[in-house]
Amino acid sequence: MSIKFANQRNYLDELFRVYPCIPEGIRDIDEEKWRPIGQAFNQKDKVALTRNLLGLKLFPIKTLMSHT
Repeated sequence: MSIKFANQRNYLDELFRVYPCIPEGIRDIDEEKWRPIGQAFNQKDKVALTRNLLGLKLFPIKTLMSHT
């Protein structure tokens, strides 16, 4: 059923109604936490990048990993 819905022409319109692109409040990331993320990205250190991203307060995959 999900695949059928995703293939409809108005899928993105419906999705944006549930998950708007512009959040109510734009969050700022603490510079002290962002610096190691940028460094890991530039050095192509996938492990450090993932660890630092998971350390952020809001990161979607954290929810998935806590249920496994």
